[in-house]
Amino acid sequence: MADVPIRASRSASRQRRRPLPYPLRRLLQALPLVVTIAVLNFFWLRLAPGDLADVMAGEAGAATPEYLAALRHQFGTDQPLALQFLAYLDRMVRLDLGWSFRYNESVLRLILERLPATALLMVGALVIALLFGCVAGTVAAVSRRRSVDIAISILATLGFATPLFWLGLMLMVLFSAHLHWLPAGGITTPGLAATGWSRVGDIAAHMALPVFCLAAYYLAIYARLMRASVLEVAGLDFVRTARAKGLSRAATIRAHVVPNALLPIVTMTALQFGTLFSGSVAIETVFSWPGLGQLALDAVASRDLNLLLGILLFSSVLVLIVNLAMDLAYGWFDPRIEEQR
Repeated sequence: MADVPIRASRSASRQRRRPLPYPLRRLLQALPLVVTIAVLNFFWLRLAPGDLADVMAGEAGAATPEYLAALRHQFGTDQPLALQFLAYLDRMVRLDLGWSFRYNESVLRLILERLPATALLMVGALVIALLFGCVAGTVAAVSRRRSVDIAISILATLGFATPLFWLGLMLMVLFSAHLHWLPAGGITTPGLAATGWSRVGDIAAHMALPVFCLAAYYLAIYARLMRASVLEVAGLDFVRTARAKGLSRAATIRAHVVPNALLPIVTMTALQFGTLFSGSVAIETVFSWPGLGQLALDAVASRDLNLLLGILLFSSVLVLIVNLAMDLAYGWFDPRIEEQR
């Protein structure tokens, strides 16, 4: 009877040591990574020659030592690097991304102003790439070694090998300069005071070329990956068992093959999100899309380090959040993963 209280205490201690929920654990694990990214970005950008004072003094035509010293004192870049780093960490703790002296505006406000345009471009391209890529890969796998499979494989190879900026320029020449079907750049027509559905249609027309151009590369990747994944899953035992029980081929593919084949697609989407963001920089430059990519290029050209640091940190946190969301989505596609957490 003496061991009963001991067992009770052990069970109580085990209950107290119950692990935190999986999403909370992942967030806590991501915090050191965010701090590391912020620190590395700060010191790496300081290795680049020149600063905002050099750019502004050159534009003003008054690059005298006194003027440069006054600008650096105003921007705080004349202080020792250690003091600048401590000030940067203090801003990070207060969730303050700093001030853009180039635009004379808060960095956070600038990012939030440009974020909807970039999100519109990236989400549209990602949805198109995932939808048509998965469908094309499934069709290619089902019609293996036939003309449809060969045609999809050739198109996927071309989409994978074509540079985004070249494709954007060719689409602009064909559909804007030659056929005059779609606008060449921007997000809205200048001087057009449209509202309601007219404004939606105008934005959609401007989105067509950059979204298709950005989606083409990732559509090719998802098509090839989905084809390989469907072929691999189709040869597993549970698929043959489903067919042996009398389930039709189409029903087997829809209910058993495709859901299990989507797991590599989810993984690739999480890994490709950062690449998708970097690809949007080139697309925004070609099509004059007013998003974060264009803002980042302007920050690099003007040596606006506060703005560039804010964009890099914001995009890094965004990529981490997307990876966490994709990680949580695994449990929806495969309940066995949720049980192991």
